[in-house]
Amino acid sequence: MLEIEGLRAAYGRIEALHGVSLRVGAGETVCLLGANGAGKTTTVRCIMGLHRPAGGDLRFEGRPIHRLAPERLVRLGIAMVPERRDLFPELSVADNLQLGAYTRRDRHTVADDLARVFELFPRLRERPRQLAATLSGGEQQMVAIGRALMARPRLLLLDEPTLGLAPNLVQMIFETIATIRARGVTILLIEQNAHLALRLADRGYVLETGHVVLAGESRALLGDPRVQESYLGGV
Repeated sequence: MLEIEGLRAAYGRIEALHGVSLRVGAGETVCLLGANGAGKTTTVRCIMGLHRPAGGDLRFEGRPIHRLAPERLVRLGIAMVPERRDLFPELSVADNLQLGAYTRRDRHTVADDLARVFELFPRLRERPRQLAATLSGGEQQMVAIGRALMARPRLLLLDEPTLGLAPNLVQMIFETIATIRARGVTILLIEQNAHLALRLADRGYVLETGHVVLAGESRALLGDPRVQESYLGGV
Protein backbone atom coordinates (compact mmCIF):
# COMPACT_ATOMS: atom_id res chain seq x y z
CA MET A 1 0.00 0.00 0.00
CA LEU A 2 2.75 2.48 1.02
CA GLU A 3 6.19 2.20 -0.55
CA ILE A 4 9.12 4.48 0.26
CA GLU A 5 12.44 4.15 -1.54
CA GLY A 6 15.55 6.20 -0.86
CA LEU A 7 13.74 9.01 0.95
CA ARG A 8 15.94 12.00 1.69
CA ALA A 9 14.88 15.10 3.57
CA ALA A 10 16.68 18.18 4.82
CA TYR A 11 16.16 21.27 6.92
CA GLY A 12 18.25 23.88 5.20
CA ARG A 13 21.73 22.39 4.80
CA ILE A 14 21.15 19.73 7.45
CA GLU A 15 20.03 16.41 5.99
CA ALA A 16 17.67 14.58 8.34
CA LEU A 17 16.91 11.47 6.27
CA HIS A 18 19.57 9.64 4.29
CA GLY A 19 17.86 7.27 1.88
CA VAL A 20 15.12 5.77 4.06
CA SER A 21 13.24 2.84 2.51
CA LEU A 22 10.23 1.06 4.00
CA ARG A 23 6.91 -0.43 3.00
CA VAL A 24 3.54 -0.95 4.63
CA GLY A 25 1.32 -3.60 3.10
CA ALA A 26 -2.48 -3.38 3.03
CA GLY A 27 -3.91 -4.46 6.38
CA GLU A 28 -0.54 -4.38 8.14
CA THR A 29 0.46 -2.51 11.25
CA VAL A 30 4.08 -1.42 10.94
CA CYS A 31 5.99 0.45 13.64
CA LEU A 32 8.84 2.90 13.19
CA LEU A 33 11.15 3.06 16.20
CA GLY A 34 14.02 5.31 17.12
CA ALA A 35 15.30 7.84 19.62
CA ASN A 36 14.46 11.54 19.52
CA GLY A 37 16.03 13.10 16.45
CA ALA A 38 16.26 9.82 14.55
CA GLY A 39 14.02 11.10 11.76
CA LYS A 40 10.70 9.40 12.58
CA THR A 41 8.52 12.52 12.52
CA THR A 42 10.30 13.86 9.43
CA THR A 43 9.47 10.60 7.66
CA VAL A 44 5.79 10.93 8.53
CA ARG A 45 5.70 14.61 7.56
CA CYS A 46 7.15 13.72 4.16
CA ILE A 47 4.52 11.03 3.66
CA MET A 48 1.75 13.47 4.60
CA GLY A 49 2.99 16.25 2.32
CA LEU A 50 3.95 18.52 5.19
CA HIS A 51 7.67 18.48 4.32
CA ARG A 52 8.98 18.36 0.76
CA PRO A 53 11.46 15.49 0.28
CA ALA A 54 14.91 16.27 -1.10
CA GLY A 55 14.88 12.98 -3.01
CA GLY A 56 13.48 9.49 -3.18
CA ASP A 57 10.22 7.87 -4.20
CA LEU A 58 6.95 7.76 -2.21
CA ARG A 59 4.01 5.76 -3.55
CA PHE A 60 0.55 5.05 -2.17
CA GLU A 61 -1.25 2.17 -3.85
CA GLY A 62 1.24 2.48 -6.72
CA ARG A 63 0.68 6.22 -7.20
CA PRO A 64 3.47 8.79 -6.69
CA ILE A 65 2.51 11.11 -3.83
CA HIS A 66 5.65 13.11 -3.04
CA ARG A 67 4.31 16.26 -4.75
CA LEU A 68 0.72 16.10 -3.48
CA ALA A 69 -0.72 18.52 -0.93
CA PRO A 70 -1.99 17.15 2.40
CA GLU A 71 -5.62 17.70 1.40
CA ARG A 72 -5.15 15.56 -1.71
CA LEU A 73 -3.55 12.85 0.37
CA VAL A 74 -6.49 12.84 2.78
CA ARG A 75 -8.83 12.45 -0.18
CA LEU A 76 -6.74 9.50 -1.37
CA GLY A 77 -7.21 7.76 1.98
CA ILE A 78 -4.29 8.82 4.21
CA ALA A 79 -4.85 10.46 7.59
CA MET A 80 -2.41 11.50 10.29
CA VAL A 81 -2.54 11.90 14.05
CA PRO A 82 0.26 14.43 14.66
CA GLU A 83 2.73 14.20 17.51
CA ARG A 84 1.36 17.27 19.31
CA ARG A 85 -2.31 16.53 18.45
CA ASP A 86 -2.80 20.01 16.89
CA LEU A 87 -6.44 20.36 17.90
CA PHE A 88 -8.41 23.57 17.51
CA PRO A 89 -8.42 24.57 21.19
CA GLU A 90 -11.33 27.03 21.02
CA LEU A 91 -13.61 24.56 19.23
CA SER A 92 -15.68 21.85 20.88
CA VAL A 93 -14.96 18.15 20.83
CA ALA A 94 -17.73 17.61 18.27
CA ASP A 95 -16.50 20.43 16.03
CA ASN A 96 -12.93 19.12 16.09
CA LEU A 97 -14.18 15.67 15.12
CA GLN A 98 -16.39 17.03 12.35
CA LEU A 99 -13.40 18.85 10.85
CA GLY A 100 -11.81 15.47 10.22
CA ALA A 101 -14.49 14.85 7.60
CA TYR A 102 -14.05 18.16 5.77
CA THR A 103 -12.75 16.54 2.54
CA ARG A 104 -15.50 13.93 2.37
CA ARG A 105 -18.28 14.08 -0.17
CA ASP A 106 -20.48 11.40 1.39
CA ARG A 107 -21.91 13.78 3.98
CA HIS A 108 -24.88 11.53 4.73
CA THR A 109 -22.59 8.97 6.43
CA VAL A 110 -20.60 11.43 8.54
CA ALA A 111 -23.07 11.19 11.43
CA ASP A 112 -22.68 7.41 11.44
CA ASP A 113 -18.91 7.71 11.65
CA LEU A 114 -19.20 10.25 14.47
CA ALA A 115 -21.28 7.70 16.36
CA ARG A 116 -18.54 5.09 15.80
CA VAL A 117 -15.93 7.46 17.20
CA PHE A 118 -18.07 8.01 20.30
CA GLU A 119 -18.43 4.23 20.59
CA LEU A 120 -14.65 3.91 20.44
CA PHE A 121 -14.18 6.74 22.97
CA PRO A 122 -17.21 6.82 25.33
CA ARG A 123 -15.56 9.60 27.33
CA LEU A 124 -15.92 11.95 24.35
CA ARG A 125 -19.60 11.10 23.99
CA GLU A 126 -20.12 12.55 27.46
CA ARG A 127 -18.64 15.95 26.54
CA PRO A 128 -19.28 16.80 22.85
CA ARG A 129 -19.66 20.53 23.62
CA GLN A 130 -16.58 20.82 25.83
CA LEU A 131 -13.79 22.98 24.40
CA ALA A 132 -10.73 21.04 23.32
CA ALA A 133 -8.46 23.36 25.33
CA THR A 134 -10.08 22.22 28.57
CA LEU A 135 -9.58 18.49 27.98
CA SER A 136 -6.91 16.38 29.64
CA GLY A 137 -3.97 15.17 27.57
CA GLY A 138 -5.49 11.72 27.20
CA GLU A 139 -8.84 13.14 26.12
CA GLN A 140 -7.14 15.39 23.58
CA GLN A 141 -5.39 12.36 22.12
CA MET A 142 -8.76 10.61 21.83
CA VAL A 143 -10.07 13.61 19.88
CA ALA A 144 -6.98 13.63 17.63
CA ILE A 145 -7.39 9.94 16.79
CA GLY A 146 -11.14 10.31 16.35
CA ARG A 147 -10.65 13.29 14.04
CA ALA A 148 -8.33 11.24 11.81
CA LEU A 149 -10.82 8.37 11.71
CA MET A 150 -13.55 10.76 10.56
CA ALA A 151 -11.67 10.98 7.24
CA ARG A 152 -12.27 7.23 6.76
CA PRO A 153 -8.58 6.54 6.08
CA ARG A 154 -7.26 3.36 4.56
CA LEU A 155 -3.80 4.28 5.89
CA LEU A 156 -3.51 5.85 9.35
CA LEU A 157 -0.26 7.52 10.43
CA LEU A 158 0.13 7.71 14.21
CA ASP A 159 3.00 9.91 15.38
CA GLU A 160 3.86 9.25 19.05
CA PRO A 161 0.23 8.71 20.16
CA THR A 162 1.20 7.97 23.78
CA LEU A 163 3.62 10.86 24.26
CA GLY A 164 3.25 12.38 27.74
CA LEU A 165 0.38 10.11 28.80
CA ALA A 166 -0.01 8.25 32.11
CA PRO A 167 0.63 4.47 31.96
CA ASN A 168 -3.06 3.55 32.21
CA LEU A 169 -3.85 5.84 29.28
CA VAL A 170 -0.95 4.43 27.29
CA GLN A 171 -2.48 0.98 27.59
CA MET A 172 -5.90 2.31 26.60
CA ILE A 173 -4.50 4.03 23.51
CA PHE A 174 -2.79 0.81 22.41
CA GLU A 175 -6.02 -1.13 22.92
CA THR A 176 -7.75 1.46 20.76
CA ILE A 177 -5.12 1.09 18.04
CA ALA A 178 -5.65 -2.68 18.14
CA THR A 179 -9.39 -2.11 17.64
CA ILE A 180 -8.74 0.20 14.67
CA ARG A 181 -6.43 -2.42 13.21
CA ALA A 182 -9.11 -5.09 13.61
CA ARG A 183 -11.44 -2.92 11.54
CA GLY A 184 -9.08 -3.28 8.59
CA VAL A 185 -7.25 0.05 8.70
CA THR A 186 -3.58 -0.10 7.68
CA ILE A 187 -1.38 1.60 10.28
CA LEU A 188 2.10 3.13 10.39
CA LEU A 189 2.87 3.66 14.07
CA ILE A 190 5.69 5.93 15.24
CA GLU A 191 6.29 5.21 18.90
CA GLN A 192 9.05 5.36 21.54
CA ASN A 193 7.46 2.62 23.65
CA ALA A 194 9.18 -0.08 21.63
CA HIS A 195 7.88 -3.00 23.68
CA LEU A 196 4.20 -2.16 23.22
CA ALA A 197 4.69 -1.11 19.60
CA LEU A 198 6.43 -4.33 18.62
CA ARG A 199 3.87 -6.46 20.45
CA LEU A 200 1.12 -4.80 18.42
CA ALA A 201 2.80 -4.45 15.01
CA ASP A 202 3.38 -7.06 12.32
CA ARG A 203 6.75 -5.63 11.35
CA GLY A 204 9.06 -2.86 12.41
CA TYR A 205 11.85 -0.56 11.30
CA VAL A 206 14.48 1.09 13.49
CA LEU A 207 15.79 4.52 12.54
CA GLU A 208 19.07 5.99 13.76
CA THR A 209 20.23 9.43 12.63
CA GLY A 210 18.16 9.26 9.47
CA HIS A 211 19.12 5.72 8.45
CA VAL A 212 17.15 2.47 8.69
CA VAL A 213 19.50 0.27 10.70
CA LEU A 214 17.19 -2.66 11.44
CA ALA A 215 14.03 -4.06 9.86
CA GLY A 216 12.04 -7.24 10.22
CA GLU A 217 9.11 -9.01 11.77
CA SER A 218 8.21 -7.73 15.21
CA ARG A 219 8.92 -11.03 16.94
CA ALA A 220 12.45 -11.06 15.54
CA LEU A 221 13.05 -7.43 16.54
CA LEU A 222 11.82 -8.11 20.08
CA GLY A 223 14.47 -10.78 20.38
CA ASP A 224 17.27 -8.79 18.74
CA PRO A 225 19.97 -7.89 21.32
CA ARG A 226 20.50 -4.49 19.72
CA VAL A 227 16.82 -3.60 20.08
CA GLN A 228 16.73 -4.97 23.62
CA GLU A 229 19.76 -2.96 24.68
CA SER A 230 18.77 0.32 23.02
CA TYR A 231 14.96 0.34 23.28
CA LEU A 232 13.81 -2.33 25.72
CA GLY A 233 16.10 -1.60 28.64
CA GLY A 234 18.00 -4.83 28.19
CA VAL A 235 14.88 -6.90 28.93
